[in-house]
Amino acid sequence: MTSGFVATAVALTVTGCTSSAYPADPDGTFDDVSGGTLSVGVVHHPPYVDATGAEPTGSEVELIQAFAEEIDAEIEWTASGEEALITALETGDVDLMAGGLTDQSPWSSQAALTRSYAEDTGPDGKTVNLVLAVPLGENQMLGELERFLDEHHPGVTP
Repeated sequence: MTSGFVATAVALTVTGCTSSAYPADPDGTFDDVSGGTLSVGVVHHPPYVDATGAEPTGSEVELIQAFAEEIDAEIEWTASGEEALITALETGDVDLMAGGLTDQSPWSSQAALTRSYAEDTGPDGKTVNLVLAVPLGENQMLGELERFLDEHHPGVTP
């Protein structure tokens, strides 16, 4: 009985180690968006995102467009408020969220925040670190986005 348990544990460990996507996305976000459609929620927050026109513009929009191009994804934009977009991240209706979010975001328990990709000055005159958000647990998506930030935009400023 003990040897059967050990054999099962070893088999599960080996299977886990041979997975082609590490870290994994439990909901398959990165696999779904690569070569498919990247659903991006944006909050109107110039200069990062200006969502007043037919298509959003701004420094974070350009950053996301470059990421989407790299992973061969079409972008579907949704402009809304932070709370609605956080809910959309949680339900899987949005794959990525942008709009001047900082590493001090009150949403950090409901969304995975990227590492800081740029610094700016907040409304109080203090330095803020800008981040993007993806669904919690979608670690491959987060990792690929951070790899992109590291390789292609290490010093992006708004």
